[in-house]
Amino acid sequence: MATARLSIDLDALIANWRSLDALSSAQTAAVVKADGYGLGAGRVARALTNIGVQRFFVAVAEEGVALRQSIGLDPEINIFGGHMAGDTDMIADMNLTPMLNSPDQIVRHLEALPNHPFGIQLDTGMNRLGIEPVEWDVIRPLVLSRNPTLLMSHLACADDPAHPMNAQQLATFHEMTDGIDVQRSLSATGGILLGPDYHFDLTRPGVGLYGGFPYEAAQPVANLSLPIIQVRDVAEGETVGYSNTWTAQRPSRVATLSAGYADGLIRAMGAGVSVWTGSESAPVIGRISMDLIGVDVTDLSEVPSHLDLLTDTQGVDTLAEAAGTIGYEILTSLGHRYARRYRGG
Repeated sequence: MATARLSIDLDALIANWRSLDALSSAQTAAVVKADGYGLGAGRVARALTNIGVQRFFVAVAEEGVALRQSIGLDPEINIFGGHMAGDTDMIADMNLTPMLNSPDQIVRHLEALPNHPFGIQLDTGMNRLGIEPVEWDVIRPLVLSRNPTLLMSHLACADDPAHPMNAQQLATFHEMTDGIDVQRSLSATGGILLGPDYHFDLTRPGVGLYGGFPYEAAQPVANLSLPIIQVRDVAEGETVGYSNTWTAQRPSRVATLSAGYADGLIRAMGAGVSVWTGSESAPVIGRISMDLIGVDVTDLSEVPSHLDLLTDTQGVDTLAEAAGTIGYEILTSLGHRYARRYRGG
């Protein structure tokens, strides 16, 4: 039976990690939250552990549990969301390291698991997660007496190298952490690309591993191939799809592909992208619906069984631009109806 195929090139992902690792002298971890940015956290992390990566970051404890079951006991798994109410058993049983984000989390962790590893997330101006400078001044002696594994923060505007927020957050991070004998981390993918001043002791690449902006040198990791259900002839003047948004300007051949916004192909993407067979392309037409996509295949030399939407030349950021969003959303929205195929790693 013809199915939509999502192919994940683990060798390309490994190459991206190695390239980002080579940009700094810091230890390089890997962020595999949101199920490895939609590509499968277990498979991604196992491929990276095979080349020696021993430190991973996920968003919440439940992701950490799943990852631990996939990669075994040795790698360090850090939880960006910290130690939430109800997480204690998971953190203890699965040897997870929470990045504590507030005085309440610090109290919870030290009371429930006084000898268990933890890190601290500091707020250097993003106002999302982390301990603010005034709070840090008060709680810092207690925290440091318990030997945290890491002091980290997160850059708000690293994808824009010229943004003044980058230097502002860097200065604040220095003010909050200089002179402390604990590993420090400020940079995800964008921060790595800002240069050595932002690298500190540990970097945490995420989207760059998976082929996304701002790491423009990244190798593409994901390929998405969609099966054709039906091909029909459409007369000049006839319309295709919901709300009659596409009208044939000539006698045309239209293929209907099996995928849609239920599979993470955002409806707003619409006519801004094409599908490919080899070096030939065909435009998406009309509105993307829940399970189906229309394509004008009139000019193809032949119509294959599948057409590719994610390719080496049309990556996640091209689709994101057409949909008015970012590559992260495209990757993490990829649905579970695809037959996932891994190669390399």
